[in-house]
Parts: sequence; structure tokens; C-alpha cells
Amino acid sequence: MKYPFNYKNIPYITDNSAECDAQCAFLLTEQNKTYLEDAKKNSAASIISPAILQDIYGLREMQIIGVTGTNGKTTTAAAIYSILLDLGEKAAFQGTRGLLINDERVEGKSLTTPPILHTLYSMAQAKEAGADYFVMEVSSHAIAQKRIESLRFALKIFTNITQDHLDYHGTFEEYWHVKSSFFRDDSMKLINRDAKKIDFNMKNAYTYALDVPATFNILAYSLNNGLTAAIKHFETQEEFFSPLYGFFNLYNITAAMGAVKLITNHSLKEICEAVESFAGVSGRMEVVSERPLVIVDFAHTPDGMDKVLDSLKEKKVSVVFGAGGDRDRTKRVQMGRVANRYGKKIYLTSDNPRSEEPMRIIEDIYQGIDKKEHVKIIPDRYDAIKTAIDELEEDEILLVLGKGDEEFIEIGGEKIPFDDREVIRSVIKEKFNR
Repeated sequence: MKYPFNYKNIPYITDNSAECDAQCAFLLTEQNKTYLEDAKKNSAASIISPAILQDIYGLREMQIIGVTGTNGKTTTAAAIYSILLDLGEKAAFQGTRGLLINDERVEGKSLTTPPILHTLYSMAQAKEAGADYFVMEVSSHAIAQKRIESLRFALKIFTNITQDHLDYHGTFEEYWHVKSSFFRDDSMKLINRDAKKIDFNMKNAYTYALDVPATFNILAYSLNNGLTAAIKHFETQEEFFSPLYGFFNLYNITAAMGAVKLITNHSLKEICEAVESFAGVSGRMEVVSERPLVIVDFAHTPDGMDKVLDSLKEKKVSVVFGAGGDRDRTKRVQMGRVANRYGKKIYLTSDNPRSEEPMRIIEDIYQGIDKKEHVKIIPDRYDAIKTAIDELEEDEILLVLGKGDEEFIEIGGEKIPFDDREVIRSVIKEKFNR
């Protein structure tokens, strides 16, 4: 794709050598450097590096906040963005939700971390809109593939690390190494001290935690009807309320508050007051129906499922879930074990089976479940959700996990329109005539 450039009479820039011509410069990156000669043969107007492009776009003064971790990236980054806006700052947010600038959606859903040219152009758009802060999700794939090369982060945030993406990284050790590599420079960092440790440079490192001493500490909390907690930063202590559900969201909100405190001059009290306005991210612990209570969440790893289900462990929970095809098979049995631990009723179904047979994926999950009598296997996701709602009793909660706000299901290479939330609303409307 060509992007506007307008530098030295060159109107466009691309990272695709095939698109190069006398009117288009070539952005030479770690990902495409083997195509340099092709770009020259196609008469590229100029060869530009990502660092030089930042200077041309005038991006060096922009404060970039990068959030990485197995779980919590989207919610933490979105909370930072929301708090900044509520404090009167101008900011942008790039991630799985797309690109948002100053509370306006500029671009729809995309990769968690796009290629560097896409990111730099997004930053240029944010700068033109007056934004001083650019909050972005940083995936392990992007770190490994150097899709963030040349970016100078004002703050890097680590949420947690658990098993995921082993289909790409091969081993957890390699996944851990990639995540750790993001934190080995001198950039300012905010690290979750309660999470499994990663290797990071102690210089300019700050921490947040509930269980151990940290730069930002949660002293006391309640999970009834949202999150109410007291946070301490050195000698300052304040209280805050968040409408979000779930113990794990306490970490996400704490990380967001800590981040805003570190990169702005706003007081902790102002930041705490701004938290209440953040209602969460679509598809993350999203309450789709209150009567009956049906919640949708993106959780698709053993740890993600554990956090979501543990947050409702005092309730009677039914759960609908599956696992993605053509991905790490080893996590499937673990997901089954998590559901076995918390679920009163378990409905195993499809979740983007891709090229795999849905029943093979379900059988892998089924191996982790001891309470076989609590399980129903319904490969068709619509039927599974409908059956779960039909069988939901008055004092039970239904969790539909794995896809969050995705609007399709991927089967055999085809993306078929499918939104868990729309299915739930349709079934409830038909069942209760409302």
C-alpha cells in the first residue's frame, strides 16, 4: 500500500518493492531488506529508513507508550488512552481495535501491531490532529519481526506472560526471550511485579502490584459491582472506582493509572477520578444481557480463561468455548482443565477452526475435563450458544469465551460473518420476546 509522503516532490512512500516507481519512495525495513534491489529496479524515487521517515514526519517529540503481555494489552492500552482524553490531553490509540485519534475512529480493526510504515503513518495522522501521546499494543510477533524498529518509547509496559503463540515461537522459552528483549534498553518501563518474571533492564524501571511492594500498590479492593480500590504511589494514597468486572482488570487499571502518572504531570487524584469514565473494551468482559446475565470475553488462553472464570468463582457459571485451529495444540487440554475447575456446565464448540476438523480440536480440549457429565459437545457455535442460553437457570451466569468482539468465524479458509454478541441478542429476543 502506498502512503502519502510529500517530501522533495515525492508524493508517495511504500514498503512494497513492487509498488515502487519514480513517484514513490521505498521504506527499507528489517522485514523487506531482501527486496532492496527490486525496489531499485522499479525506479524507486528514494530509499528511506524508518528513522529518517520519523524525522520527515516530525514524530520525535511524540510520546509513544507501548503495552505488551499475553493478556491485558488491549484493555490496558485503551484505559491509558481513555484516561488521557478525560484529563484533557490529546492522544491516539493503535491496536486490535484499529486506530483512534482524539476519541474518533480513524481506522477499523487491524493487526495488533501493524508494519512500521503503517504505524509511522498513523503517528503522522495523530500528530496532524494535535496528539502528543501515541498508545500502542505491541505483540510478540511484532517484536520478533522488528515491526517496531526505530521507535523510541517514552514508556514500555509489561502486563503478564503465560503460554501463547507457541505455534509461532516454538517454545515458551523463546516466547519469554522475545518479550524480555523489549525491556532490555534504557527506556522507562512499568512492570507487573506479581506476574511471572521476565528479564528487564532495571534502569528507569517502575513497578505495579497487589501482593508485593511496588511503585504503584493496591492496598485494598472490592470486586462487588465493579472495582473499588485504594492505590498508593510513594506517600500519596487515593481511592478509585471502575465499572469493569474481574480481578484481572484491577491489574489493567492499575497499570493504566501508573502509566499516566509516569508520563504526565497530572496528580494521582485527577487520574483516579478519570478512571470511572472508562467503561472497558468491546468484547472484553462485555455484558451482552443482564437478564439472563450473559458475558462475552476474548479469553483464548489457559491463563486468560482462568482469570475470567476466577473473577466469577463465587457464582454458578456456565461456559461456552473452543480453541482456534492451526495454532498451539498444547494449550487446548489446559483450557479444558480450567473450564473443569470452574464451570458448572461446559459447552465445547468451534472457535475459528480454520483448516482443522472442529471435532479434533474439541477432543483435545475434552481430554482436560474430568467432569464429563457436565459437558456437552456442540460443534456448531450458534447451536452451542443457543443451547447454553436455553439451559441457563435463574441463578447462573453464562460466559461465552474466545472470540470477544470478532465479527466472523474462520472455517476452511473462509471468513463467515459471526458475532457472539449478535447471536446472544438474537437468541434472547426470540426466547423471551424482548
